[in-house]
Amino acid sequence: MTGRFAIVADDRAGWVVLLDGFPQSHVNLDDPLDLAFEYVVLAAAAIDAVLPGPDRLRVTHVGGGGLTLPRWIDATRPGSPQIVLEPDGALTQAVRSALPLPRGHRIRVREMDGVGGVAALASASADLLIVDAFEQGRVPAELGALPFLGDCARVLAETGVLVLNLADESDGRYVDRVAAGLRATGLTSTVLLATTDVAKQRRFGNRILLGSARPLDRPALDRQLRGLAWPARAYPARPARPFSTDAMPSPPPPPLERAWRVR
Repeated sequence: MTGRFAIVADDRAGWVVLLDGFPQSHVNLDDPLDLAFEYVVLAAAAIDAVLPGPDRLRVTHVGGGGLTLPRWIDATRPGSPQIVLEPDGALTQAVRSALPLPRGHRIRVREMDGVGGVAALASASADLLIVDAFEQGRVPAELGALPFLGDCARVLAETGVLVLNLADESDGRYVDRVAAGLRATGLTSTVLLATTDVAKQRRFGNRILLGSARPLDRPALDRQLRGLAWPARAYPARPARPFSTDAMPSPPPPPLERAWRVR
């Protein structure tokens, strides 16, 4: 591959896409329901709770990587049209070659960055918008700021849901500011999902932030999380000031051995 990414076999009969030295995606070609990474499992649980299948969804992804969640949506909601915004064409080509997509899929990858790609989409064109994009292990500044979040809100259908994968320090202050940005755009119903140790501010880790203009079903989220093989919880974000002209990337991650876990 290139110096920026690699695709390597793992011990789960699958493959891991490494991006800038960080594990970005796990793909099991024989089982698209094998999600492996904690944050991906949480994102999938959230989607199942608030947009239950098997009905088709119109989905936009910001960030492609190994196309793990697009494969999962294709398997759980067959026929769903999906747009993936991934600016790294070489990465997409390598993934398509080493980890082919399933037959009959409706996944379309556009070689575009998230800001420009979302801006080009029609209003109310997505039931689900997933933002999972990192550079050097950090969420780029523009993806947590009001202009981009406002465009995401515009692209969502009236009952649509925005799902963001965010990494933060134990105190969660960066995530709180992104959540405040969602509320400022009209996505007034927000909730965070995390493993229990991250939710209790015990370590650096990923949080899944949900935002919608409609009330999110907390009991359904709680039931979905109780079905996981490890403890996780849904909880509210704290009041904060949105990122605007002072936008910054998410905090730098600690060494992988202190922050990364596969379940």
